[in-house]
This record gives sequence, structure tokens and C-alpha cells, in this order.
Amino acid sequence: MGKLEETSRKDARRTKIQEAIIASLAGKKLEASSLIPEALNYFLDLDLPTYSRKREAIASAAVRLRGLGLVTLVDGHYNLTKAGEELLNKWRVSNFQIKKPKKWDNKWRVIIFDIPEKKRRLRAEVRHILIETGFQRLQDSVWVYPYDCEEMIGLLKMDLGLGKYLLYMIVDQIENDRYLKMDFGLID
Repeated sequence: MGKLEETSRKDARRTKIQEAIIASLAGKKLEASSLIPEALNYFLDLDLPTYSRKREAIASAAVRLRGLGLVTLVDGHYNLTKAGEELLNKWRVSNFQIKKPKKWDNKWRVIIFDIPEKKRRLRAEVRHILIETGFQRLQDSVWVYPYDCEEMIGLLKMDLGLGKYLLYMIVDQIENDRYLKMDFGLID
């Protein structure tokens, strides 16, 4: 194995460990001593020879994340900073990428959601993900996309627990869709 391959593997491993730490801190405070088991639960298949090496790698990743300002250590507890939360949101959005086919099948994918007011933060997250993945808003909770995105929507439903709140439809026509076609670059 060449040096580039080895460097690439180490970088990927480092990123996975950092992702595990940030994901395990999402939405909760963790004692410094419980950070390592939490992160290990996320990525037990890391390419590290022993448990103690894994603990070392996670501890040093936590120090790096503190240096980058993504986590803080206060009174023996790790917390995500605003920058850490933003990075976590970027990673979440990158999980919801959609492959565009070469040719459009002339069908619209319509997403309708009705998330209760008491879950407004979840609703805002869904809107953010839809915007970032390229959906166009028709109305407040009605979004449209021209390509097959059923897999991505299934992932979104599963990850955010949206099963009963979100509806996926395949529609042949939308009234006055010329503007949508222009927005998506489907006509000249």
C-alpha cells in the first residue's frame, strides 16, 4: 500500500471518529468519562488494532475537536458548540443527496408534511434539508422535485421519525408547472 492510500485511510478514520463524537454529543451533555464508550458504540468497526488504541484515538479526536471550537469541556462534561451543531447539520444534509438521471421522466415528486406546532424545530430541520437537497417550495408544507427521491425521503422519515407526518407522491402534472421546469433547468 502506498503512502497516499495510508494517509487517506488515516484521514477517513479520523473523520469517522470525529463524526462519532459529535453525533454522540448531539442533543445531550456527556461526562468526559462516558464519551469514549458512546463514540465506540457508533463506530466499533474502526480499523484500529486494540480497544486501548480506540480509546486513545477517540480521546485525541476530542482534544482536536475542542481545538477547532466544535466541542467544549465544562465541569467534566462535553457539549457541542454552535459551530459543532452547524457541522452536524451539514453532515446530516450530505446524507440526503439525490442522484439525477440523464433524462427527466416527466413526473413530479411531491412531498407534503404536517408536523405539529410543538415539533416546530423538527419542521424547520425538514425544510432546511429539502432546501439543501434542491427541492422547490410550492406552499409552506408542500415541496416538489423532478427526480426519483423515494430512497432519500425514506431515509429522512427514518432518521427523523417522520413516518406519519410526511407523505411522498408521484404526480404526472402540476398546474402551471412551466416555472418549476425553468427552476429545475428542464426547459430552455
